[in-house]
Amino acid sequence: MTSIIILIFVLGYLSITLEHPLKLDKTVPALLMAVLMWALLALGFQNGMFDVINGENQVFNFLKDGEMAQEGFHSLLLHHLGKTAEILVFLIGAMTIVEIIDLHEGFDILKSWIKAKTKKQLLWIIAILAFVLSAIIDNLTATIVLITLLRKLVTKKEDRLWFAGLIVIAANAGGAWSPIGDVTTTMLWIGKRVSAAHLVERLILPSIVSVVIPVFIASFLPAFKGNIHVDVKDDNEVKHRLLSSKRMLFLGLGMMIFVPIFKTITHLPPYLGMMLGLGIVWLVSEYIHPEEDFSEERKHLYSPHKALSRIEMSSILFFLGILMAVAALESLVYGATQSGEMVGTLRYLAEVLKGAIPNDSIVILLLGVLSAIIDNVPLVAASMGMYNAPIDASIWHLIAYSAGTGGSMLIIGSAAGVAAMGMEKIDFLWYFKKITWLAAIGFVAGYLLLLVMESL
Repeated sequence: MTSIIILIFVLGYLSITLEHPLKLDKTVPALLMAVLMWALLALGFQNGMFDVINGENQVFNFLKDGEMAQEGFHSLLLHHLGKTAEILVFLIGAMTIVEIIDLHEGFDILKSWIKAKTKKQLLWIIAILAFVLSAIIDNLTATIVLITLLRKLVTKKEDRLWFAGLIVIAANAGGAWSPIGDVTTTMLWIGKRVSAAHLVERLILPSIVSVVIPVFIASFLPAFKGNIHVDVKDDNEVKHRLLSSKRMLFLGLGMMIFVPIFKTITHLPPYLGMMLGLGIVWLVSEYIHPEEDFSEERKHLYSPHKALSRIEMSSILFFLGILMAVAALESLVYGATQSGEMVGTLRYLAEVLKGAIPNDSIVILLLGVLSAIIDNVPLVAASMGMYNAPIDASIWHLIAYSAGTGGSMLIIGSAAGVAAMGMEKIDFLWYFKKITWLAAIGFVAGYLLLLVMESL
């Protein structure tokens, strides 16, 4: 039964990785994998085939402990569901705020800030915007916003592909040092593996290095030589922007920045801070007037209800499935450590890896490379079950950086990359030949800097 549970996880993982060739939304295997694994875990546990372990390293055996073990199993399931729900509620709040800003055309403000005459200037401006914006509204949304703006600035598709590739690198780097910039850093933050202040302090310099080096090298490539021509008609459209655009942009971004501050002051979970931010943005949006001739009939166009309908619920369900599947592996007792302590499957895997590769830094570097091939969310979820280090330990900073920036090495390695791929129809091999080496240089340089910083 243990082998079947692990096999379901492996097959589900492969299906997620191969979603494009299979033409199957990755949400489907994630949900099926989670339910099947927990169903088999429950059946095997009730028949005494294996034990389960909770977060306090308390082991439950159904045949020995009976009803108390059954209660322990239900508490374990509720515990993992609660931890997963914290992340999902946080993401729903963040996504809704971003959609409200977008409905009020707040992101169009960014276009008026871009005053570039050459491709090199535009590259640096776009990269800086991607880096900063992704730390506030997450790397996926920042990529979508900037590629949308890029279409108004760069008419030639071949040039746009290069810019899009560098946006992916910059957005992933920006998301790695912020607790709200990437799903993986949010998971580590909410899971109390890292604190917001330490994450920013330790990762901001390596993240800057991981984007500055590729952009600096790229600025000398032929693709970024010459002038850029912006359509004058597009510039004139700035005058007709909604009255509420600037207010909603600054209010929405301000509320998202306030979330870590709220957590620091109150010591409450981050999702409550995000709900507070959403409540305030929603309240303001009810009374604000986007247009001079704003009427009740047009109110639905800017309503938070419309913003909620635009949220990609398939992504939320994917995170639900993958996090609960990883939780099932974490709960299944697989064996004992050398000291005789019973541990879950993921912790056992960590012990095996330590025996094979004694240096954790090399293991986590490989994790970064792997995150370019397979989804970084389950990788980080697995690593959280593998390692038992205290909050703000070096290993969590290394994992946050590797999983966040390593995905840039392949176009399918991150949500930002997949979004860019879909929007601009970027070919996998084109990205591999033109952008991968730039991302790899930046990734390794930043990782080495982080190792030095952590050693000090």
